[in-house]
Amino acid sequence: MMSLIEANLPALQVMLPLAAAPFCLILGRGSGAWALATFIAFATFAISISLFAQTYEGAVVTYHMGNWAPPIGIEYRIDIANAFVLLIVSGVAAIVLPYARRSIDAEIPAERQPLFYTAFLLCIAGLLGVTITGDAFNVFVFFEISALSTYALVAAGSWVNKRALTAAYNYLIMGTVGATFFVIGIGMLYMVTGTLNMADLATRIAAHGSSSTVQMGFVFILVGIGLKLAMFPLHLWLPNAYSFAPSVVTVFLSATATKVAVYVMLRFMFSVFGFDYEFQANTLRLVALPLAIIAMFAASIVAIFQDDLKRMLAYSSIAQIGYILLGFTLLTDTGLTAGIVHLFNHAVTKAALFMVAGCFVFAAGTSSLSRLGGIGRDMPWTTAAFVIAGLSIIGLPLTVGFVSKWYLVLAALELGWWPVALMVMASSLLAIIYIWRVIEIAYLKPAPEGVTRREAPLSMLLPTWIFVGLIIWFGVNAMMSSTAAGRAAHALINSSHMLWKD
Repeated sequence: MMSLIEANLPALQVMLPLAAAPFCLILGRGSGAWALATFIAFATFAISISLFAQTYEGAVVTYHMGNWAPPIGIEYRIDIANAFVLLIVSGVAAIVLPYARRSIDAEIPAERQPLFYTAFLLCIAGLLGVTITGDAFNVFVFFEISALSTYALVAAGSWVNKRALTAAYNYLIMGTVGATFFVIGIGMLYMVTGTLNMADLATRIAAHGSSSTVQMGFVFILVGIGLKLAMFPLHLWLPNAYSFAPSVVTVFLSATATKVAVYVMLRFMFSVFGFDYEFQANTLRLVALPLAIIAMFAASIVAIFQDDLKRMLAYSSIAQIGYILLGFTLLTDTGLTAGIVHLFNHAVTKAALFMVAGCFVFAAGTSSLSRLGGIGRDMPWTTAAFVIAGLSIIGLPLTVGFVSKWYLVLAALELGWWPVALMVMASSLLAIIYIWRVIEIAYLKPAPEGVTRREAPLSMLLPTWIFVGLIIWFGVNAMMSSTAAGRAAHALINSSHMLWKD
């Protein structure tokens, strides 16, 4: 029985949340839907750990749906790169759902909560499916599963702020445009290659790289994924979506959704089109790299002037996506390692920061900085968590943020691009300004008159501090995350070189 389960772990990774989602609706009001969603999240996390352990030393796990071999059948293909992302998505979900109970009780009516947990599990299933599948069209299908559920999750914030409906609608429009670009690009690749299996696509594209259809397919896919991951200047949906969504949704999306989209870009750019594809290399170096640097500065500057904590952190996320893309566009082993390790480091850091924002909303009823004066004295544990996570965003040593910035600087200096290294460090100084604004308000400003606030409940504090613990642990001992990222980068680069060596 155990061997049967082990043999089907890749399928169970997606099917468990997908099949459990309707049962959350059936369970109705009460704690049943939350308990089921939490159990499923931990089950997917356990599966991710198993798959990560199997691929850590370089093995590749393949699973053929219905025993139909590719390219005819649909293949799930897991290597160290997507196993790492599976671990991030399922791990964040497992930590977020215990936090969700009290937060959702405060922000969503009880009769609507089963619908919320149904959409939440569908979102998890979609993100895991995007990450694990080896079929290009299935990437689109799972993207849409996660996207449609995400629109509903963002709109659920309308019970607190009606602007969540507008944010969800804008997200829907931008997401639909992105999905359309992406599927058009996939169609162009299919026109030339006659296959949708990503491994098979890579082999055939290497023989048709000069085709104008392949080049147009590349551009459409790049723009489509760019919209999904909020690449500057395609990021306009993100600030409102993060600001007005329920706090739990913001935590989960900031730590997972954009990371999965970045992974898809990484997979297509290096595993499908190939590291040595000249048209791709020129596009990344001449277009994506400057945009990544602009995002690092422009989004950080905008974050400085925000009065709402969630909105400030949303713009910070756009800047951090710039750092991730910068690593990829350097087109070196160290740069790719920097981008991949920052997927993990930014996920745990931003999850902690948005959890703190959720705790403030729970206790004070707002995330407006003008109403959070003196909150550090009323909520010392919550505010201390913000300080540590904020130092990670800045890139202080002994935090995971420092590890990411270190690898980025090394990658730039390896190429002799010292101006880029200086820009990485200079943009980090901007983070000091907006993080210090919050610390100053929390500890040095007086509390608003007539306001009573208490520390967040343990069920919300404990998950927050788990992420804070990860920030410190992997900042002090970065061996596992850096090694996994380095192995993923090395495998992607080597496989690409093999495709184009002739």
